[in-house]
Amino acid sequence: MSLDASDLRDLTTALSDRIYVQVAGWHLYLGDAGLAEPLAIECSARIDQGAVIAARQALEALQVPLGGGSTKLPLARLVPAVQLRDLEEILEEYCR
Repeated sequence: MSLDASDLRDLTTALSDRIYVQVAGWHLYLGDAGLAEPLAIECSARIDQGAVIAARQALEALQVPLGGGSTKLPLARLVPAVQLRDLEEILEEYCR
């Protein structure tokens, strides 16, 4: 199961404004980083597994290029733990 186009847009919007990566004390929201839509797509593909699993697996699956693409890290390594809980909370609405 995946989300329909309308729900995917809504999820992308929610992720854009609420979830951020943290680098050297700076918060960069996913909408500004161009990562909200790719994360929404990853979450959508896993939504049938429940919010907790979908959130964790999607964050691990999404590879973020750093340094012009010479290095890639899973988004999970850049998102603080409190943001993981926020992502799970956001996804709960789509698991019903």
